[in-house]
Amino acid sequence: MLLAGFSTFLFLLNLAMLLIAVVALFIAVTAREDAYRAADKQTKMFWLIILGVTVAVNLLVPMLFLQIAGLVASIVFMVDVRPALQQVSGGGRGGRRGGSSSDGPYGPYNGGR
Repeated sequence: MLLAGFSTFLFLLNLAMLLIAVVALFIAVTAREDAYRAADKQTKMFWLIILGVTVAVNLLVPMLFLQIAGLVASIVFMVDVRPALQQVSGGGRGGRRGGSSSDGPYGPYNGGR
């Protein structure tokens, strides 16, 4: 019973790593080539190769060491490259440009002051 639970956990872990890699690859494919240069990041082709190899490793060669290396690359892309690409491309959360978490629909919320 314990072994079945552990194998289920490993399956879910592999699925999560694959999902992160696929999402990162999709974002890398859809971003413009010039945005990578403007954000002063590696080239688009570099990230497509790294993330494509990550997806292939997760699908074809499920070795945990290689999957963790790919996970690190995917996380670096998601937390470093993606926000820089969004900033350069003018994309923000919810279509808002700038603004803070305290902004309401009619401007900043200052607590009734």
